[in-house]
Amino acid sequence: MNAQTQIPDGYRLDAKGRLIPEDQIKDVDKLRDELVLAIVDRACELRDQLRDFKSDTFSEIEAFVATSAKEYDVQIGGKKGNVQLVSFDGKYKVVRAIQESITFDERLQAAKGLIDECLTEWTADARPEVATIVQDAFRVDSAGNIRTGQVLGLRRLNIQDKRWLKAMDAISDAVQVTGSKSYVRIYERVGESDQYKPISLDIAGV
Repeated sequence: MNAQTQIPDGYRLDAKGRLIPEDQIKDVDKLRDELVLAIVDRACELRDQLRDFKSDTFSEIEAFVATSAKEYDVQIGGKKGNVQLVSFDGKYKVVRAIQESITFDERLQAAKGLIDECLTEWTADARPEVATIVQDAFRVDSAGNIRTGQVLGLRRLNIQDKRWLKAMDAISDAVQVTGSKSYVRIYERVGESDQYKPISLDIAGV
């Protein structure tokens, strides 16, 4: 029975698509059905409000950033970049964050080859801690994906070997941005401290 089927008066459609007369349905089953539908209706309403809130918030932040930039005669292009806005009394903070999805192309393998050359030589000179750091960076996660944060973190190591520096250049060149997601996070200051706690918009966190 498809979604276009008209349900006659006095009947309800069950989970198997069958028409069941109302007088054959237990009262407790009717009450359960009404409760579930009422909760779902409210949930859908809240979902739509959150969607509108998110859209409005991004638009208002973008408009404010543009207004603020005009004060200094600066043109700010695009919507990329994190923004932090704090209320005048410092009690509240709104953060717009842009998180990019990053992958690596085939040049990552060239970088790993150069790094392996360094490690082969260095481990002979009793520098196993560096090997451990590097090998851990190239381990994949539970889904079989390269952990981008760990690989990019190798560039912070203060190593001046020419092969290492060339490998770091290869890692930088291998980076491919495949997409981005925008987030808005809202915080409230805890008492008189400098610490902020998030104002949760997650149903599990309120």
